[in-house]
Amino acid sequence: MSTVIEQPVEARLVAAAPRMPNIPATLRYDRRDPFAVRMTFPAPATLEGVEVCWTFSRELLTAGLEDPAGQGDVRVRPYGYDRTVLEFHAPEGTAIVHVRSGEIRRFLQAADELVPAGLEHLQLDLDHGLAELMRDAC
Repeated sequence: MSTVIEQPVEARLVAAAPRMPNIPATLRYDRRDPFAVRMTFPAPATLEGVEVCWTFSRELLTAGLEDPAGQGDVRVRPYGYDRTVLEFHAPEGTAIVHVRSGEIRRFLQAADELVPAGLEHLQLDLDHGLAELMRDAC
């Protein structure tokens, strides 16, 4: 069984210009980091010309489908009938993208099939993680 889910999504960048350009993005879930979701934007889609990856909780993404969620660097909220807004806040500025809610639900369903929500802690190997931390301490 695969340990990683990657799903391309079409994000619509909200900009000052009236036309919102579509940009490719990828949602990624890895059972080795079971609480996290990553959203990656390829280099051509970013102002800096380098790939940008945001990591945030699966729980935040799930909650943001129904109600505004998040207070930090990543915020998620529903927008209309079929869109979800993701806001990414950085010192350089804020990026706001719209993604079809159905694409996010499909991704979350696949993640839930891989690691059911609420059972993420069963995927963690705390002994191995502690051993890795202690390895360099001696």
